[in-house]
Amino acid sequence: MSAFNDLPFPKSLGSDNHSGVHPKILQGILDANRGHAHSYGMDPISDLAKQEFERIFQKEPFVFYVFNGTAANVLALGSFLKSYESALCSDQAHLNLDECGAPEVLARTKLTPLPSYDGKIRPEDAEKLFERQGDQHHVQLKKVSLTQPTELGTVYSMKELRTWKDFCKKRGLYLHCDGARLANALKSKGHQLSDYAQIFDVISFGGTKNGLLGAEAVVLFDSERAKDLKFIRKQFLNLPSKTRFLAAQFYTYLQNDLYLEMAEKVLDQAQYLKSKLQEFPEVKIHFPVESNAVFASFPKHYVKELKKSHFFYIWDSQKSMARLMISFDWTTNDTDQFIQCLQELKNKDGLLQSQPSNTNEASK
Repeated sequence: MSAFNDLPFPKSLGSDNHSGVHPKILQGILDANRGHAHSYGMDPISDLAKQEFERIFQKEPFVFYVFNGTAANVLALGSFLKSYESALCSDQAHLNLDECGAPEVLARTKLTPLPSYDGKIRPEDAEKLFERQGDQHHVQLKKVSLTQPTELGTVYSMKELRTWKDFCKKRGLYLHCDGARLANALKSKGHQLSDYAQIFDVISFGGTKNGLLGAEAVVLFDSERAKDLKFIRKQFLNLPSKTRFLAAQFYTYLQNDLYLEMAEKVLDQAQYLKSKLQEFPEVKIHFPVESNAVFASFPKHYVKELKKSHFFYIWDSQKSMARLMISFDWTTNDTDQFIQCLQELKNKDGLLQSQPSNTNEASK
């Protein structure tokens, strides 16, 4: 009997990092766990995974597996930028707010945040930043990083992506996609990765938030950059020795388009949660729900009890706005339980309001 059997593992809305590993992904790891194989990506499973990446991008990509999203993002920047160059990103971007300064410390890259609108940034807001290009006293802009889907769960349209591509081409900039939840964006907008291969120079291809076990990938399409990244990844402490176990996860994730199947499920569940929350006038939905995130404001005195039902984080305490994240194993029954708790809190409020106040007038 496992020592873990008696430990509580309740469902959570806190993060799609809180979920376990998808059963098919776990089976893929188990299937790879036999015999011996060469290390550092020189194994037959890594070859199979590369074929899957070639299929979905319809182009030969250079794929570098790493252990976490911070490493993927930092390597995606560091392999393209010199120490005096800068990357534009959203003021809400994970790169800007949640990498603990890793791009600056490890990639020696300054980030230049732009104001966002529902999580997105616009080329027209970046134009004024190029006034000092060529000035030796000023950092030089060389890259744009777009989060797809954004930190607020919104998704850039293909038109918006191509507008950014045209802007980068005009300005001589590289274009990076922080795709920690990329599959959700693809399914939400009906995008094809073959188009992304033509738009982006490098992609941080997410796995961990999508049911994989500590597996991320940096995907780029430039053989010269790939030569550099081979060495930079090692320096950044992210060269997996037993690479076949990361490759096996991505092979399983991509094979038969499991990644899109999983994305469709979380998108459906996010829409269901949104629809149920909209039945409560006291709950306000923020931002379009286009990925697996629902941002909702609750009455402040509800929050503590709701968290007991299914944990979540408060994104903006001033608005009592929660970020509710749907994981691959979330079900309609889980939403119904959460909504039941919300309904009970509302009923309790109604009872308190209907009780007569204990005043002298009432006692006459």
